[in-house]
Amino acid sequence: MLLISDALSSRGSQRERDRERAAARAGGKGKNGDDGLTPEQRRERDGKALQEKAAKKAAQAAGASSGGAAGGKGAAAKK
Repeated sequence: MLLISDALSSRGSQRERDRERAAARAGGKGKNGDDGLTPEQRRERDGKALQEKAAKKAAQAAGASSGGAAGGKGAAAKK
């Protein structure tokens, strides 16, 4: 009985150490639901980022279609 108890406790402590190490490796990355913004502020921020991304993509598409070298990255027509 004593051996089984020791094995379980050491296995449990190993899991705990692994969790601590994983948390340390993760650091501050990952999703954080508490970023200090209200849902409305978050929507505004995300909408602005999407608009900027769309504008950048449109500018790249306009630059590529206005007279770039044929066959480059992204030059294939989308279906």
